[in-house]
Amino acid sequence: MSGAATRFKDHFSAVAGNYAAARPEYPPALFDWIASIAPARGLCWEAGCGSGQATRDLATRFDRVHATDPSAAQVAQAPAIGNAVFAVEPGERCSLEDACADAVCVAQALHWFDRAAFFAEAARVLKPGGVLVAWGYQDIVVPPALEAANARLQDAIRASWPRERADVDAAYAGYRWPFPRIEAPPFELAADWPLQRLLDYFASYSASKRHRDATGRDVVAESVPSFEQAWGDAPTQRVRWPLFVHASRKPH
Repeated sequence: MSGAATRFKDHFSAVAGNYAAARPEYPPALFDWIASIAPARGLCWEAGCGSGQATRDLATRFDRVHATDPSAAQVAQAPAIGNAVFAVEPGERCSLEDACADAVCVAQALHWFDRAAFFAEAARVLKPGGVLVAWGYQDIVVPPALEAANARLQDAIRASWPRERADVDAAYAGYRWPFPRIEAPPFELAADWPLQRLLDYFASYSASKRHRDATGRDVVAESVPSFEQAWGDAPTQRVRWPLFVHASRKPH
């Protein structure tokens, strides 16, 4: 395996089970739009697929999906999808042939890549006219009643985020995209979650694990009473994430 594969920054293998169960689902309209701008719907390469949060939706729009992630623990959590192949491969080097993919997609992962190497690989794999689409979401937005409890939790783990998290906070501003830009419409990422799902989401943060490893304290567990007190009697609460999308097209 290449150096890029062996040196990748693995922040999620240790929380792969939580990550697979707790992460939000992307809006169907996003995948409809990706399919609409692709030159065809034959093959999509999803780089940095994690445990397959986006793979299932891509597989309903494309004939085939080649989904890759350098973390074997993450890939092991992926669902069985008939027209998707999951492979333990880095984003900077995949096993696909030249000029074979109609779309290359990256969901909430591009900030971990060696971007120059990945962009070169995307250019190799994409057909002329193929599209590169990368998206991500920023800090969770909770209802007003939960804001104080959420702020205390987020403040406690803030220093434990890897530095790449700043790229997400900036919505990938300043990235040098390899192809001409395609303007993306706005999309909403929102969910109606029970309290336990929200707590599981917090536990899936890489920062939560890093803080726990460094201090011996489980900040999420410590936060349960304050969230329970603020939650009230509602079975679910609506939570949102600012979602950003960057798309570009390989020239013919």
